[in-house]
Amino acid sequence: MGDTTSTAGPQAVSKSERAYAAVKGRIVDGSYSPGYRLVLAKIAEDLGVSVVPVREAIRRLEAEGLVKFERNVGATVFGIDPTEYLYTMQTLSIVEGAATALSAPLISAPDIARARAVNAEMRECLQDFDPDRFTRLNQAFHGILFEHCPNPHILDLVHRGWNRLASLRSSTFRFVPRRARESVQEHEMLLRLIESGASADEIEKAARLHRSATLDAYLAQGNS
Repeated sequence: MGDTTSTAGPQAVSKSERAYAAVKGRIVDGSYSPGYRLVLAKIAEDLGVSVVPVREAIRRLEAEGLVKFERNVGATVFGIDPTEYLYTMQTLSIVEGAATALSAPLISAPDIARARAVNAEMRECLQDFDPDRFTRLNQAFHGILFEHCPNPHILDLVHRGWNRLASLRSSTFRFVPRRARESVQEHEMLLRLIESGASADEIEKAARLHRSATLDAYLAQGNS
């Protein structure tokens, strides 16, 4: 009985992590679209695990804003309606701007080089535009800039915003691909501000306006 207790914990954690990664991956890549009903037994069967670790994974995804529970329906992939998207982007522009400004003094030269390399990949991606790949690279770029934020509460809000946007799958760039080129240019401007030791206010404003410009492009497309 003691042996069972000693091994169950690590196994449960491993299976839960695997289920979490699998389900989140399918949400982000669009396999599970907004409104898709997540049948725990079917997912467990596909992954070769019991329902328990799948249920734990779904709870984590619910906390991240990617899944919601509805009465008489169960767990479904959360879909952001236009109003929710507006609020999410407005909030993210504020908290990500603050996180980037707070991170700036802690961003090293190797970090800058890494971010610039990611931005170069984004620039290459423009030639044969793949919005999903571009979005993944975009998140990687911004992650380098805000992950050094010393305020864990602000950082948590940034992560929640990105997770919520992930349920849109292809993001804004699928709807307004022209925005992608502008975004790459603004990334370089952000890096130069950080490199030059610009004030926190300048960096915060640049990061905030960068995010707001993406929202404005999306809204303009919807009204055209």
